[in-house]
Amino acid sequence: MSACRVKMLRNASRCVAVAACILSLLPCGGLAAVAGRPASGPGFSYTHDVVPNVPWSIHIVKIERGHPALELLPLPAHGSRLGLAVVSQIVQAVPKEWGQPLAAINGDYFYSEKPYAGDPMGLQILRGELISGPSDERACLWMDSNGNPTITNLFPRFSVTWPDGTATPVGLNEMRGASSAVLYTAAIGKSTRTYTGVEVVLERNGQEPWLPLRLGQRLKGRIRQLNHQGSTELKPDVMVLSIGPKLASKLPKPAVGQVLEISTATKPLVTNAWMGIGGGPVLVRNGKAVPFEGIQIRHPRSAIGWNQTHFFLVEVDGRQPGLSDGMTFDELARYMIKLGCQHALNLDGGGSATIWVMGQVMNSPSPGDERPAANALVLIRKAGK
Repeated sequence: MSACRVKMLRNASRCVAVAACILSLLPCGGLAAVAGRPASGPGFSYTHDVVPNVPWSIHIVKIERGHPALELLPLPAHGSRLGLAVVSQIVQAVPKEWGQPLAAINGDYFYSEKPYAGDPMGLQILRGELISGPSDERACLWMDSNGNPTITNLFPRFSVTWPDGTATPVGLNEMRGASSAVLYTAAIGKSTRTYTGVEVVLERNGQEPWLPLRLGQRLKGRIRQLNHQGSTELKPDVMVLSIGPKLASKLPKPAVGQVLEISTATKPLVTNAWMGIGGGPVLVRNGKAVPFEGIQIRHPRSAIGWNQTHFFLVEVDGRQPGLSDGMTFDELARYMIKLGCQHALNLDGGGSATIWVMGQVMNSPSPGDERPAANALVLIRKAGK
């Protein structure tokens, strides 16, 4: 047996043994585990499904929808700021006043290039705050404040309108080119990390609605100052409109004191999103597997699904011959239906596929250790519950 195979077997055994040990020692009201049986706590449960004849190693967290003590959060790598961190670090960024992390799974696909490594490719909304806009090419999941979920494709129509009525399309917290404009908030970090162009610092206009930024919103911001050097400082009370040099020459000249209108509209328009995360492709819709064309290859997978009563966080190990082969999209869709899901969305997979429960990474990530991710779906028990 190869050294690599031995390491995989030891990792798998360690996950089961350590998890059983940790979970069985937790006090009443925490997570309880009995060897060979699912681990469970108020409103949620963890199980490990092994299908030896494939083989598959599948990890499932089942969550009761509407449980008053539980909340599912799409948490950025550094809590309130974008970046990269492994799932076991991301859960540590949950503010204590929000509650205790119980379980987590890696989230959206992301860009790894500097200076915006960890920029999600799709939507991210955390407790109503819009952090990353949706993608034209990928599906997303969003929920309202009552926890009602929707899988859809949202097409961003973000814009800034100048005093003369000129409307300029803008991106949000992402790489800015010479011919584009991007709106930055403090979620991206301490500064815009840009070069050249024109940067317009926007502050609240009187007592009108302002930050945090929300989806489907129309705001007015007053120009506080202009910067032609790039890398403008970001603070929680301002936004910075960064305009590339080629585009700036074609737009109205900004001036301190002017008021600009900011729109975070989408098609279809969504105005009540409390949380949101990108992913794709859609696996299950209305209880039926979405058909996939082309060559189907097995890989490690992560997904979220739900029905009328429960959410399901599912991770499938892969690229580990003899232990777990991973799944195709079609196999994952059918497995989510088997669990009872009426809807399901694929998340980032491959080496990123990671699931964490009560202090322990429960799966065996294909690189051998956790790989950094941009965000994670984190299940918390609310403070005081």
